[in-house]
Amino acid sequence: MNLDRLNFRHLLYFWRVAGTGHLTRAAQELHVSQSALSTQIRQLEERLGEALFERDGRRLVLTATGQIVQSYAENIFGLGQELLGRLDGQGQGAFRLRVGSVATLSRNYQENWIRPLLADPAVTLSLESGMLGELLERLLQHRLDVVLSNEAVAAESERPFHCRFLGSQAISLVGPAATWKRRRLRVPEDLHDKDLALPGPRHALRGQFDALCMAAGVRPRCRAEVDDMAMLRLIARDSGWLTVLPEVVVQDELRTGSLVKVGRSEQLQEHFYAITTSHRHRLERLEGLLEGSSRALRPTRGRQALHSAPSA
Repeated sequence: MNLDRLNFRHLLYFWRVAGTGHLTRAAQELHVSQSALSTQIRQLEERLGEALFERDGRRLVLTATGQIVQSYAENIFGLGQELLGRLDGQGQGAFRLRVGSVATLSRNYQENWIRPLLADPAVTLSLESGMLGELLERLLQHRLDVVLSNEAVAAESERPFHCRFLGSQAISLVGPAATWKRRRLRVPEDLHDKDLALPGPRHALRGQFDALCMAAGVRPRCRAEVDDMAMLRLIARDSGWLTVLPEVVVQDELRTGSLVKVGRSEQLQEHFYAITTSHRHRLERLEGLLEGSSRALRPTRGRQALHSAPSA
């Protein structure tokens, strides 16, 4: 279809009439006369070659074609409202927040971070996971609003990033409660020959942990190395091995008691960062998340059914 056949002002008027079902009411909302509104709806029908409404008493009812046109109009003008909201920093109505996170970051941390928006009916979330370099490129292209990372990024003239520290968490040693409920180990001194599941080589913590063990002359048995924190959580839960990770990864298992904290190392910390571009439009809801970022490391209680099957 040639877009010249589509008059977007006519489409807007149609959209408002379809929403109210009455010419009079829509005309009042649009501040036009009923006859002018009726004429423009008729012109849209002529351009499209299909009837969009049929009368049911005093009410206008959408035809099958009208229902199709309405669904597209909802998308078109919904995106328009979203665009204005993004440029205004807050806006009214629909708002989409596009969040990228590095693949080695805890899914529990991500969910905790975005939790304030989950109950906001005006917000649509777009969540992506990937390698840091790829996510930063998408950020520079304005295809993401923020990137969550466990690595800091420096700003450069050609890459004007703003890296905000969100918090940190000491690394813990966790194990199944049936075996370790009343036992404690020092990290890393007591880990020699112990079966461990560890973050994979790509994780920022792995090199630090290996260096700490080497300095202490400790050689644990690495039974699994896992980049994905959701998988590491499952390994911790089901393998029977001890697992080295940030507590936020297994916050639900620690809360229910299926896993217990066996040890902790303050020398090993995972740091969390939010990376944005320096010249982005201010987004009010994003700023709210950044201001309250410390809550993402606190265990959540009374989780609703929506979170009954959490991921790490």
